Amino acid sequence: MKRTSRDIRTANRYEVLRQIIAESPTSRQELAAATGLSLATVATLVGELLDLRMITEVGFEDSAGGRPRGLVAVNASGGALIGVDVAETYVHVELFDLALNVLARADEDMRPGESRPEQVVGHVAAAVGSVVAQAGVEAARVLGVGVSVPGQVDRDTGVAEYAPNWNWHDVPLLGLLAEHIAHPLYLDNPLRACAVAELWFGAARGRGDAVVVNLGTGVGAGLALGGELHRGVSNSAGEWGHTTLVLDGRLCRCGNHGCVEAYVGAPGIMQNLRELSPGSPLLHPEDQTATIDALAGAVAANDPVALKVVRDTARYLGAGISDLINLLNPEVVVLSSWVASRLGEPLLDEVRAAVSRHALRRPLAATEIVLSPIPTDPVSLGAATFALEGALQAVGHRTGTKRTTSPARSRTAPPAVRVPLPRAPAGAGDRADGYQGLS
Repeated sequence: MKRTSRDIRTANRYEVLRQIIAESPTSRQELAAATGLSLATVATLVGELLDLRMITEVGFEDSAGGRPRGLVAVNASGGALIGVDVAETYVHVELFDLALNVLARADEDMRPGESRPEQVVGHVAAAVGSVVAQAGVEAARVLGVGVSVPGQVDRDTGVAEYAPNWNWHDVPLLGLLAEHIAHPLYLDNPLRACAVAELWFGAARGRGDAVVVNLGTGVGAGLALGGELHRGVSNSAGEWGHTTLVLDGRLCRCGNHGCVEAYVGAPGIMQNLRELSPGSPLLHPEDQTATIDALAGAVAANDPVALKVVRDTARYLGAGISDLINLLNPEVVVLSSWVASRLGEPLLDEVRAAVSRHALRRPLAATEIVLSPIPTDPVSLGAATFALEGALQAVGHRTGTKRTTSPARSRTAPPAVRVPLPRAPAGAGDRADGYQGLS
């Protein structure tokens, strides 16, 4: 789709605000150098963000031989953002200020069989209402709610196209949510949310090529290629968990056999434990979280069964990650989400060892494999950034042509904008490299 001047302006506005959030306080000159936008363009966009009270003037700094430079910083109290992490076994919601500090959290358990769309919507609505109440935020201050849901989604229409874990097909999820949540809504999936969180605040910050491996009940890979979030033509890039690892292997929830997810997702890890030690007290057959937590505790105590399960899981995971390294040649591979967080360094050490046995030497030498350093839920954080992006796009609509739909019932999520690497200032006008945001 051809980008309009309004699209370009929205992308630039978002890029400037992202940099201010990351580097507050900062000057207009520093923003121009970091984003590659001209100083004149930055000055105009900063003025707009000041008018919107998303940022504020915070004083001056001396410059070498010139006038003092004015400093701006994010106005944390200028609005609130909500990020929703819908997973197979839980709904986790966090409310953030504009500096993306967590102000409130809420959780809803998803019991087996509670997977009908109306049930999931009920859990999301309850948790969103809870964080707003906890934080004491006025409804008008909530700029948007980003919702991450597993599977393949159409972020433009707000439809969950396919979620194999729930057997969902073409569920109009944002339409259902809009009946209960009176805030602008934006839909995507956890692969993109985790990748954006790492690009903004985590191990992928400042990296041009990164893979964020999402390890939970499901498995996938968020991709940043050439400094841009890679979505694919149908927003379904990153379904690495459903690539074949073992020919004629275990049955996967997607219906195929031998998928990566069937061996390294939480149910796959439970199967690894079951095959090694069928009567193990570490195994909680109906509770993924309890099983992974028990494994983590047993590994810390040097339990031989737990150590073997983690090693076997890492062998499968390492083989799959080696494929990603050989194919994509990334600067960093980040292990993210709750399974990676709970199993931690022991899993990381075994994965690194396994990757070293399978990946080609040259791409492996250029790749760092790390755990996510983000202290909060990366999916909720990433989803909140989608809401922030949407709020800035809505500003563009209000300052341009008249909106034709109610913001609270909007079905259109905004285009994602890449997190830039530092660049030299461009000349007059916008980006020297012609960057106009992602579609």
